[in-house]
Amino acid sequence: MQVPPLADLTVFMGLVLVFALFGLTASGHFPPEHRPEALRSRLGALILWASIAAAVVVLAAALVVAVERLPVYAAVIGGGGMLLAAPLVLQAFPDSFVDGRSGLVAFAGAGLLLAAVSRLMAA
Repeated sequence: MQVPPLADLTVFMGLVLVFALFGLTASGHFPPEHRPEALRSRLGALILWASIAAAVVVLAAALVVAVERLPVYAAVIGGGGMLLAAPLVLQAFPDSFVDGRSGLVAFAGAGLLLAAVSRLMAA
C-alpha cells in the first residue's frame, strides 16, 4: 500500500472538518424561530444564506480533492475521522461564537481559504 500525498490529504481533511463545523453551526439556526435576533434581520438572513452557499463551494472543493488526488481509502478514513471529530472540536468554541453570525462567517471563510489553497496546490 502506498502512502497518499500528505499535503492533499491534510487539505482534504481540513475542508471536511470546516464543512462539518459549519454544518453543525448552521443547523442551530433552523427552523427560523430558533435564530437569534442578529440573524432575523435581512442582513442576518443574507449572511446565513451566503455562508451556506460558500459552504457548498467548500464541499465541492473537498470532493474535487478527494476524487482527483486521493486514493479512496485515504479519503474515507481522513474524511470520516474529521466528521467524527467535528462535534468535539465545536465544543471548544464559546456558545456566543457558535450561535451568532461570527461562527457562520468564520467557518465559511476558513473553508473558502482552504478551497483556494487546494486549487493553488493543483496548479
